Amino acid sequence: MDKYRVFGNPIKQSKSPVIHRAFAQALNQDIEYDKYAPEVDSFAQAVQAFIAEGGKGANVTAPFKEEAMRLCDELSEVAAKSGAVNTLSFKGGKIYGDNTDGFGLVQDLLTQGVSLSQANILMLGAGGAAKGVVASLLAEKPLSLTIANRTKAKATLLAEQADSDIVSGCGFDELTGSYDLIINATSSSLSGKIPEIPTNIINEDVCCYDMSYSKAPTPFLTWARQQGATKVIDGLGMLVGQAAKSFSIWRNHMPQVAPVLTMLRKELQTQES
Repeated sequence: MDKYRVFGNPIKQSKSPVIHRAFAQALNQDIEYDKYAPEVDSFAQAVQAFIAEGGKGANVTAPFKEEAMRLCDELSEVAAKSGAVNTLSFKGGKIYGDNTDGFGLVQDLLTQGVSLSQANILMLGAGGAAKGVVASLLAEKPLSLTIANRTKAKATLLAEQADSDIVSGCGFDELTGSYDLIINATSSSLSGKIPEIPTNIINEDVCCYDMSYSKAPTPFLTWARQQGATKVIDGLGMLVGQAAKSFSIWRNHMPQVAPVLTMLRKELQTQES
């Protein structure tokens, strides 16, 4: 039986095993998928140990996505542009890296009826989560992509790395103008906080997307609604979408996202009620 795993720290909350087992069952694939939390300074050793055990591939989540990239012998074009890896494949003694976060985000937005072409997009945050989706967002031909971060230098650096004249970086306190889509790529919702951005950039015409998810609307989405946003979306669809792409890379079969997303949403309501 082919073995797969998700690495992260913390990892207890990860839905990846549930998602991939559901994909495997739906497609009659025989796999084993578990989760593991290496110490923050022993990620590389943990990956090598998994390979030695016969592991075929792995997902990677915080805080290891950038370190995962450095482990790879070869990178997909998307991973190379992202500067972060969330999907590892082990073949012929080599480690191949990809990043499916952007795919998951874009597909979820399109499925939810959000237009990206010719849109003015604001992304909050400039860490690994943001890095992983810039290339995929730009592939949809938006009008502009503004990256804002509490520390301006990080946003400016990520904007420069995007190597596109439609991408700019700024600090939260410098935000002005209007946007069609605001994506929260910070971890603020996990700690119950809200990015310190001006309230006047949110109105009823702006779609607000949070990469985090929970049973109830996240703090960011709750706040966005209070400012007048009428279309708010959490990141559960992105999670299932990026997992589906990872599964297809490993198994050459693309799972259906909708049934697993429905299952997870129901499970979330049951567990937290």
